[in-house]
Amino acid sequence: MSFLPAADRAYLVEKGIAYEEKQDGVVKGVILKGRRLPDSRFDSAAADILIQLPTSYPDVAPDMFYLLPWVKLQNGGRYPNAANVAHNFAGQSWQRWSRHNNEWRPGIDGIWTMIKRVEDALEKAA
Repeated sequence: MSFLPAADRAYLVEKGIAYEEKQDGVVKGVILKGRRLPDSRFDSAAADILIQLPTSYPDVAPDMFYLLPWVKLQNGGRYPNAANVAHNFAGQSWQRWSRHNNEWRPGIDGIWTMIKRVEDALEKAA
C-alpha cells in the first residue's frame, strides 16, 4: 500500500530513483535506495537515504533526513556537523542529519524539494 502522494511517486519513477515506502509503527518513511554521494566527500560512495513523512505531509515539511550506512568525511575522518546521532527506524540504526526546513510551501513542494535539500546538505557537509 502506497502512502506517498501520486505526484511524488510519479517524480521518483520519472527520475529513475529507486525507493521503498516503509512504515515503522505509526511512522512513515521513504527510503531512497543506493543514492550516490558527492565524489570524494565521504568514506562511502553511496547510501540509502531515509526521509520520514509527518502525518500531514505534504502540507507539512519533512524535518531532517537519515543515512545508512553512517558516513564520515573523507577529509578528517569525522562525522559531519550535526550528523552524529543515531535514529532507529524499522529495526535499523540510521545516521541522523539534523537539517531543518523552514521554507516549505504547502501545495507546491513535495519529495523533489526534500531530495534537493538532501543533495545540498550532502554537498555542503563540513
